[in-house]
Amino acid sequence: MSLLVAVTGWQPDLWLDYFERGARDLAVVDGRAPHDPAEIRYAAVWKPTPGLLAGLTNLEVIFNLGAGVDALLADATLPDVPLVRVADPDLTQRMTEYVVWQVLHHHRGGLHFGRAQAEARWRPLSDQPAASDVRVGIMGLGVLGRDAADALKRLGFDVAGWSRRPDPDAGFPHFSGEAGLDGFLARTDILVALLPLTPATRGILDAKLFTKLARDGRLGGPVLINAGRGGLQVEADIVAALHDGTLIGASLDVFEVEPLSRDSPLWGEPNVVITPHAAADSDPRRLSRYVLEQIERHRAGLALDNLVDRATGY
Repeated sequence: MSLLVAVTGWQPDLWLDYFERGARDLAVVDGRAPHDPAEIRYAAVWKPTPGLLAGLTNLEVIFNLGAGVDALLADATLPDVPLVRVADPDLTQRMTEYVVWQVLHHHRGGLHFGRAQAEARWRPLSDQPAASDVRVGIMGLGVLGRDAADALKRLGFDVAGWSRRPDPDAGFPHFSGEAGLDGFLARTDILVALLPLTPATRGILDAKLFTKLARDGRLGGPVLINAGRGGLQVEADIVAALHDGTLIGASLDVFEVEPLSRDSPLWGEPNVVITPHAAADSDPRRLSRYVLEQIERHRAGLALDNLVDRATGY
């Protein structure tokens, strides 16, 4: 009985090392090397080569090592077995840190002060609103969105959330579905996108949506923060919205094509913060432990946590 580890774009050897350290009577197999497909019962993957898992006739569970499963679900040959996404507290904490950092950066004039420092100029802000005067809207209320919302609430921000389905237990103003989207956007000064990438959400962050954001806020205009998936955003629309004042700033951690091309106009936008898909890096030490604990539960006949609904894509 074996666990196949197939990781693309990260450090495969590091992941293999941590899985091998934690595995007990489970053989760990490098997805890059020849292996006996019949021996594989579990697979821990991140963006594996399409078709790699198709021949694993005895595969019982797939564990996706990142928060987004869209790349995996795009593989038409993916075996029809339970798919588990990671929801480790460490990953959640890292995402919340990023969201809070970027909200505070825009709220407290980080872009303004950065330019002033570069010019060696002493330039206090003419207006610094309180957190309670700034309305933050969280798109996507899964584990990551809820935790970020709770942290922002503790800092005093006026937080609301939007999700595809109603969430009566949100603990803050909540909007849902197409019917609730416009009302949510109209009360949002800083929009935080933490949605999964599905056919329904692809390209949702576009010019039409940006025009519906609040125009009466204390920041002087709306700000976009996308730490969800790159396919959520239309980057040409973001650039245009920054140029015409529809947006006054943005923080982008994910992009339509990664790495972001050197000739992308986003690099030169003075009111944009760019990070290289680093908002919530997956920690191989912690996440390998999470996967191995789930495998032990499965082998003991217990239910798996964080199963993905393939119909919805999350």
